[in-house]
Amino acid sequence: MISRRSMMIGAALGAAGCSTNIPKYTGPEVTRIQIFKHHRTMQLLHNSTLLRQYAVDLGFAPEGHKVQEGDGRTPEGAYRIDRRNPQSRFHLSLGISYPNVTDVARARELGVSPGGDIFIHGTPPVWLGHPDWTWGCIAVKNEEMDEIYAMVQTETKVFIYA
Repeated sequence: MISRRSMMIGAALGAAGCSTNIPKYTGPEVTRIQIFKHHRTMQLLHNSTLLRQYAVDLGFAPEGHKVQEGDGRTPEGAYRIDRRNPQSRFHLSLGISYPNVTDVARARELGVSPGGDIFIHGTPPVWLGHPDWTWGCIAVKNEEMDEIYAMVQTETKVFIYA
């Protein structure tokens, strides 16, 4: 039987060179991203004005805050976009600044690694459409990721709620 990890790694390797058609965005600056795990939604806002909303998939064990590497949970808390990856294995991706100081301290108390490499990203080229399939990231459709990538800049605040 093929494991979930093997399937994801194999699918990801095929995406390394995928090309994208990133649209030009000239609207209001995205000043905040809000992710509501329970509702599986992500909102892009300019101050308090909603610009866009998307359905999302989360980590394969989405309940609760991410505690350690490999737990399949999507973190909860205040972060920021800290990097952009146009060559992502998952179409395009925006890095989230997990782990923060609190996450590192919590993991250290437990004697575990907090993990890292949490992103907002698209889907791999071979994707079966299962909900909550990531290792803790936030995933959207590739067409939506094109739009998000064009709209969101580095240092944008990210708030992830239960």
